[in-house]
Amino acid sequence: MDVKAVLSSMTTEEKAALVSGTDFMYTNPIPRLGVPSLRTSDGPHGLRVQNEGGDNGVTGSNPATAFPTAACTASGWNEENLYKIGRAMASEARRYGVYIVLGPAVNIKRNPLAGRNFEYFSEDPLLAGKLAAAQVNGIQSGGVGVSVKHFALNNSENFRFMGNSVCDMRAVRELYLKVFERVVKTSSPATLMCAYNKINGEYCSQNKWLLTDVLRKEWGFDGFVMTDWGAMHDRVASLQAGLDLEMPGDTDICRRQILDGIASGGLSMADLDRAAENILRAADKYAKNFSDDCDEEADDKLACEVAEDCAVLLKNDGFLPLDAGEELAVVGDLFENMRYQGAGSSMINPFRLTTPRRAFDDV
Repeated sequence: MDVKAVLSSMTTEEKAALVSGTDFMYTNPIPRLGVPSLRTSDGPHGLRVQNEGGDNGVTGSNPATAFPTAACTASGWNEENLYKIGRAMASEARRYGVYIVLGPAVNIKRNPLAGRNFEYFSEDPLLAGKLAAAQVNGIQSGGVGVSVKHFALNNSENFRFMGNSVCDMRAVRELYLKVFERVVKTSSPATLMCAYNKINGEYCSQNKWLLTDVLRKEWGFDGFVMTDWGAMHDRVASLQAGLDLEMPGDTDICRRQILDGIASGGLSMADLDRAAENILRAADKYAKNFSDDCDEEADDKLACEVAEDCAVLLKNDGFLPLDAGEELAVVGDLFENMRYQGAGSSMINPFRLTTPRRAFDDV
């Protein structure tokens, strides 16, 4: 695709459509100009490929491998584990025609009660940055893009749509942004996903200091920035700040804000063109058809191997290893109906689920 030529041929309405998502998990195509749609899928630790538009949860998603969560893999301190997981996730993404995987999630763990700690790596930015970069490299080496999330200071689920992360600049720079900086500079992710919250009073989706001054000018990021689902507030202000894609999109009010802003001069065509060009470049790079080379059994084996490698035993009073000849009584519903992964975007419909009961029976 000649991105510049396509951009110059687009109408203002087509540009406004391109920078807004559709059908919950897709970008808008421009059929007249041969611009394909980018399909995205949840997937910090395994794909949750939705069907028929909308969020239809685990029961309506296609089967995929449920890999160990970041809370587990970080305990292994092993970048190779994350690279291998990334490679496997890319093969599963290619099977389903997914071009952008929404993950990994890399925010710093600040409070042990935070609701999304299971999908974040660590309270240490060096460890989190190295592991996240390895996973990004693994996925993108398979021809699939990633969206590193949630940018930035998204460290609490309380008041998730309106929370204000108030933080001094030293902590912002040395802790909360450091992990994103490492990933951007070493792995060149296709996209970053902005967070719901404010940073020192300004929403991430329209925070020019965050999205342009730091991300693009200081770090050299050349991909596109999308919102978390429903994180948009002011569409004109977001474009001016450096936010490219609104997800899940299909909001008439935001489309109208763009068109009215161009007509009145409140939004420059240069700002809209910059966002549209970023989406076009991603579509040109990632919207490609691949043959299905996914190996479900190999991926399941990898998930088990990584989980075993990352298990940490804090204390053993001689109870382990178990005596194979001894009879044991295991009590609790989770023995047969285990809780795995997390909630929301991490609800995976697994190819194969190895419950504790099944693991005991297989010994």
